[in-house]
Amino acid sequence: MSDRIKVSCVSYLNSMPFIYGLQQSDIANQIVLSLDIPSVCASKLMSREATIGLVPVASIPKIPDVRIISDYCIGANGAVSSVMLFSDVPLEEISAVYLDYQSMTSVNLVKVLAAHYWKIAPEWRQAAPGFENSIQGNVAGVIIGDRAIAAKEKYQYAYDLPAEWKKMTGLPFVFACWVSNSDLSSEFINSFNRALNYGLEHVEDSVRDFKADGISVDVAIHYLRNFIDYRLDAPKRMAMEKFLAVIAGF
Repeated sequence: MSDRIKVSCVSYLNSMPFIYGLQQSDIANQIVLSLDIPSVCASKLMSREATIGLVPVASIPKIPDVRIISDYCIGANGAVSSVMLFSDVPLEEISAVYLDYQSMTSVNLVKVLAAHYWKIAPEWRQAAPGFENSIQGNVAGVIIGDRAIAAKEKYQYAYDLPAEWKKMTGLPFVFACWVSNSDLSSEFINSFNRALNYGLEHVEDSVRDFKADGISVDVAIHYLRNFIDYRLDAPKRMAMEKFLAVIAGF
């Protein structure tokens, strides 16, 4: 067990195909897989508690010896439905925004949009578990992941952050990609990517036992098939570079 490579993967619905592929392929015998929220994935790579992680893009510059090891990612080419700014009032009336504690990338994305596209300057509030109940009046909130999908009907206004990013830049968006903080053999990396691809080829199987309040299996499959783009292609790499360049000035 001590020789196995520690892998931290996001535990959201959008990463279920990756998890399935890693668990069902031969690579399972070579890794120790932990399921975490995005911020924990990043911290494990920073502290070297894990060697590989599905890491929020905004955290990548903080990881020592970081390198991208896969052409797969969690991305979107427009609306994604799971990274949202919710509000009871339109953008120009928002006075404060709760920032979801689970992902630095989404927090930075909403700040980029506020400063460079929406032209608003709300008070930014760090959120704690249960903050969703404080979204009311002129106080908005960023909610990500499965909770965002289930919360769409609760608020009067819903702004899909990667859709807004695409309006601003014309580019897709990358939320997280697979990185390592150590050298790995090409044989292992190839096997790892084959496992990820296997999961993407078996999306329905990956969510067959999925359970979450407000999200049925049919909704989960529709979301994965129609909202998440898993290819880390040239436009997404360009989008990553642009995003990281902008937030470097914050």
